[in-house]
Amino acid sequence: MTFEHQGLLFHRERQFHEVAHERLRSAVRESGLTVLAVTSDRARELTASLTPSERALVHVTDRDRFYDAPGRTLAFLHRLALTHHPELVTVVAEPPLSVSSGTELREWHRLESVLCTALTSQRLRLLCAHDERGLAPWTRSAVLATHPVLVGTQGPRSNPDYLGTAAFGGRPVAPDPLPVTGPVHRLDIGLSLPRLRSELIGLSEAVGFPSERVDSLVVAVNELAANVLEHGAGKGTVQLWRAPGRWVCDVFDERGGLSDPLAGYRPADDLRSRGYGLWITRQSCDFMEISGSGEGSLIRLHFVDRAVVPDLAEGTGMRAPLNP
Repeated sequence: MTFEHQGLLFHRERQFHEVAHERLRSAVRESGLTVLAVTSDRARELTASLTPSERALVHVTDRDRFYDAPGRTLAFLHRLALTHHPELVTVVAEPPLSVSSGTELREWHRLESVLCTALTSQRLRLLCAHDERGLAPWTRSAVLATHPVLVGTQGPRSNPDYLGTAAFGGRPVAPDPLPVTGPVHRLDIGLSLPRLRSELIGLSEAVGFPSERVDSLVVAVNELAANVLEHGAGKGTVQLWRAPGRWVCDVFDERGGLSDPLAGYRPADDLRSRGYGLWITRQSCDFMEISGSGEGSLIRLHFVDRAVVPDLAEGTGMRAPLNP
C-alpha cells in the first residue's frame, strides 16, 4: 500500500463520529501507528468510545500543533511515515479551513492538493474531516478538488471532482496585498551569503523581530538567496516589514525563473538540490507565497505572531501528544 488521501464532509456530529470511530478501530486492529488530530471535544468523544486497550494505542495530538504551518505539517507527515516504515500509519485529522485570511486558507488548500504527489510512496493513510456547516461554498469546492477519495458512513468512493495539483498550481503575478504598518527595510543580495546573513541578523535585532524566530528567518532567506545566486539572476533584494499580526519578508529575484507556486511542498531526495532549499524554507516560515512574471519572481515569507498553545493532553487523561 502507498499513500491514501481521503476526505470526510459531514454535517452531523453522528456522521463524523461513525466514520472516524471505525477508522480508528480499523487502524488499531491492523497494529499500525494511529494519530488523532481533531478538535479537543471531538477527540474526547472519540477516545471515550474506544475500549481501554484501543484507547492506549491512539496517539492524540493537539490539532493546532499538528496544523502549525503547511510546510511543517507536511514535513511531520513525511517524517512520521519514514520513522515508522514499514508499519502503516493512520492519521485522522481536521484541517484548519476556518482561518480568516484568504492567503492562509489558499496555502492550506495548496498543501492538500500536493499531498498525493509529495507522499506518494509512503505507507500512510490520511483522513481529513471537514464540517460542512462551517464551510463557505468556495472552500467546499476546494476540499472536493483536493481529495481523490471521499468517505461516508457507506464507505469510500472515488471523487470525480478531484483535480490534485492542478487545483492550485497556477502562479499569481503578485502576492496578495497586505497593509504595511511600519518601515520597509531593504537588503541587497550580493555574492556573499555570510555577509547577507550577518546583515539580516543585525536588522532583525534592530527592528524587534522575535528573537526566538531569527534563526528561522535567516535559514529561510539564506536558502532563497542561494537560489537567486545559483539559479536566478545572481542579484536581488530582501525586504523585511510589519503587517497586521505578522512579520513579512520578501525575497525578489530579477530573473523570475521560479514559476511553480507548489515548489517546496515536495520532499527532496538530494540535500544539495534546489528543491531541498525550498523544502526547508517552507518549514522555516509559517506561510510562503510564490508569485511573479518574466520580470522577476517574488517569494513572500509570513511569520505570524504567535500565541501560547495549551497542551491538549494535560488534565484530560489522554495520551501525551506526538511532537511534530
